Amino acid sequence: MLKVCTPLLTCTAMVSFASCFSQTVPVKLASPDGQIVVHFGTQPQKSTESGGGKLVYSVDFHGKPVLSESGLSLELGDQQALGSDVKITGADTGQGVDDYTMQYQKVSKVHDAYNSLTVHVVEDGSRHRRMDIEARAYNAGIAFRYVLPEQGSVKELQLRQENTEFRLTTDATDWLLALPNYRSSYESEYVKLPTSALSNQGGVSSNFLIGLPLLMHEPGAAWMSLMEADIEGNSSMYVSNPSGNWAGHWFVSKLAPRFDRPEYAVLGTLPHHSAWRVLAIADDPGRLVESTLVYDLSPPSRVQDTSWIHAGKASWNWWVNDIDKNGNSAYTTDNMKYYVDFASESGFPYMMLDAGWATGRDITRMNGKIDIPELVRYAAMKNVKVWIWCYSESVMDQMKEAFPLFEKWGVAGVKIDFVNRDDQQGVQFYYDVARDAAEHHLMVDFHGTRTPWGLERTYPNVLSYEGVLGMENNKVGRRDSPVDRAVFTFTRLLAGPMDYTPGGFNNATEDGFVAQNTSPMVMGTRAQQLALYVIFQTPIQMVSDSPQMYAGQPAFQFIKDVPVSWDSTHVLNGVPGEYITMARQSGDEWYLGSMTNWESRKLSVPLSFLGEGSYTAEIYEDGANADSNPKHVTIRKQTVRKGQTLTLQLAQGGGCAIRFIPAQKH
Repeated sequence: MLKVCTPLLTCTAMVSFASCFSQTVPVKLASPDGQIVVHFGTQPQKSTESGGGKLVYSVDFHGKPVLSESGLSLELGDQQALGSDVKITGADTGQGVDDYTMQYQKVSKVHDAYNSLTVHVVEDGSRHRRMDIEARAYNAGIAFRYVLPEQGSVKELQLRQENTEFRLTTDATDWLLALPNYRSSYESEYVKLPTSALSNQGGVSSNFLIGLPLLMHEPGAAWMSLMEADIEGNSSMYVSNPSGNWAGHWFVSKLAPRFDRPEYAVLGTLPHHSAWRVLAIADDPGRLVESTLVYDLSPPSRVQDTSWIHAGKASWNWWVNDIDKNGNSAYTTDNMKYYVDFASESGFPYMMLDAGWATGRDITRMNGKIDIPELVRYAAMKNVKVWIWCYSESVMDQMKEAFPLFEKWGVAGVKIDFVNRDDQQGVQFYYDVARDAAEHHLMVDFHGTRTPWGLERTYPNVLSYEGVLGMENNKVGRRDSPVDRAVFTFTRLLAGPMDYTPGGFNNATEDGFVAQNTSPMVMGTRAQQLALYVIFQTPIQMVSDSPQMYAGQPAFQFIKDVPVSWDSTHVLNGVPGEYITMARQSGDEWYLGSMTNWESRKLSVPLSFLGEGSYTAEIYEDGANADSNPKHVTIRKQTVRKGQTLTLQLAQGGGCAIRFIPAQKH
């Protein structure tokens, strides 16, 4: 590794490296293309006379500052924060390339170059505690984490809080997920607000607990998203707006407290490193959607044999209230076979059996309503596999007994619900589940969960997560709308796969919508529901409506055809909360999804993403009267080539879904 010392007028070539850094010389790290630069240094503090200072960093993009000097420190035990009075003693530089493949995600191959920097700091005064900041700069953004090496001055890790600041250089516009506390399922709206609006309500100081991802726009400077990656051994990070001042526009980290000892966030031993703090930076929000930073910063697969892991679509009994072929609710083995039959006839590899089959919270015993081994046996005859729902606390208590039993039954995967925690022990639960499930050839879909952080790269049997205000909210209220869907693409989806559960065919206008549990309505057009299968990426994708709702509907063909995993992803246009158009590649075919909020739109979409030669475009679009009849879908075919432009006419709450098939396949 190359040692770096940036000279100033006071540091000549004759001055030693350590002496140079004792003058708090700033250190910088640039992305490979030079467009992103991270600076590390110290700020002198009036309260200390030791010559040390507060450890800070700042970020520039295209030569403009996007984060001003922001503090970096850890509260360990009952001592002053480590980082509040330190000197930089050295820095190691390096570079690398993240080159890997992934199964069933938004891209299949990644080749992402970065430059790296490890900044070494030592606390001034008598304690001399040591800490490193490990940082990477990619062309798509930056990431850094705290590293605490073994040292005599810190006998054990007792982390009370992490004080990582994100000081925006201007009052940004944010799309943020305000959560009630540290025990939630991350299922709420992302609210659009200026940063300054969070800190002061008419002269009254206020603050909010904000979950990640956080989307920020500094007009004229950058779009940014804040996330985290590789959180194993740690507690999840939230942020809050601490200033309380109407001129304040900055955030600071908040770690979820442990349940057993809430005065601490993380307990353990040294050495220890925090999760990566990931700041994606781009000129437009579409590039944030395409970014693979969270995967780059996550450990590679720990599952040696992944041949048994398969993505796919699934029929689902819960959303439609277990409707049988006669329109009655029936939670029985025979009726679940009806959903297996539907999956088989549609070419879907899975049937998702939801809650109600276990005896109370005992997931090792069935309650007689559903015979799972019989359902699995029947499904196998139809070339379909069965997933089963499990309550999270039951999994916590019975995982060692239940997972071998599920494997014996022949179950394909588990949908684990109501986790609702991401403290240090809660985070460990995710890793324990992923590991033990892989040992028993079980795939995993987490519900009632925090947003993803790259675990699916480390354990590819983890296919998806909820962590979103999904379509289920149509059953009881008006919280899921085309406006929210146009926001989720630029917020929740940034973190990873999203089990939103699309496919509702009982489509309604904004005024005509009525919340109902059986045969639920969905706001927006049917063509928008089709588009969601392209836009909302997840390797385990629900086909949520009842079999009879799809019967005889030509638009259902797109749901049968569309893949659930992709080789590449391109955002063609979009504005958070307004509209989005996305193209995804699967083999030699391409798929396009476009949707809008309650405003009808005419969009011109260049087909620059296509390969050479001609394609047949199978176009599913809003019918001419879709503003008043949202179930109306027009289906047509058109020959297209790379370089041409398609014009999409989207109705209110509308969408468009297109399959592009190379001419040589016909």
